[in-house]
Amino acid sequence: MAAAYSPLPTSSTPATVPVITTAPPTAARAFFSGLLEGTNNALSQRRPWPELVDHNSLAKPASMSEAVTRVRKNWAYFRVNYLLLLSGVLAFSLLSNPISFFLLVGLLGGWIFLYLLRREPLVLLDRTYSDREVLGVLTVLTIVIVFMTSVGAVLISALMIGVAMVCAHGAFRVPEDLFLDEEEPVPGFLSFLGGPAPQIPSVANV
Repeated sequence: MAAAYSPLPTSSTPATVPVITTAPPTAARAFFSGLLEGTNNALSQRRPWPELVDHNSLAKPASMSEAVTRVRKNWAYFRVNYLLLLSGVLAFSLLSNPISFFLLVGLLGGWIFLYLLRREPLVLLDRTYSDREVLGVLTVLTIVIVFMTSVGAVLISALMIGVAMVCAHGAFRVPEDLFLDEEEPVPGFLSFLGGPAPQIPSVANV
């Protein structure tokens, strides 16, 4: 009589799939990525530079009120170009004064890394400083650097030159051929600092 053999039990173990976890972005990375995104969004709204410097569209305003109207309309149209012009004048003025440039860079770095991006208490010389103390120290340093050094004079003179150039161009640029849409918002360079837009819950129709 032949012996009956039962099949051996087999067990299959499921293959383990490696789980890849990604670390959350740091505050500095989120800050600078938001800064880059906001800058790119703003630069995408700039007008063509040949349109800005078209000499055929320049004419002397007949009155002061017409000049003010032209400046207002040209600002609404060439807003990003004017901001880039102001930034260029400011950068040139700071680079022409290295001391003011390094002082301002150090001040901005202090505000960014010690106040905006800091997520843990600041500890120096075995002492923990609160947010109010850090804010107070940075505020005092800002007042001292801006008003008691050459930084304030450089910034004010650069802004005055830039504003004068913008107003002169806006007053002499005839805006009749421009397509103006003043209600269209232009994203700013620091628009990423704002919180996300509130979402309106949708109500499903029953």
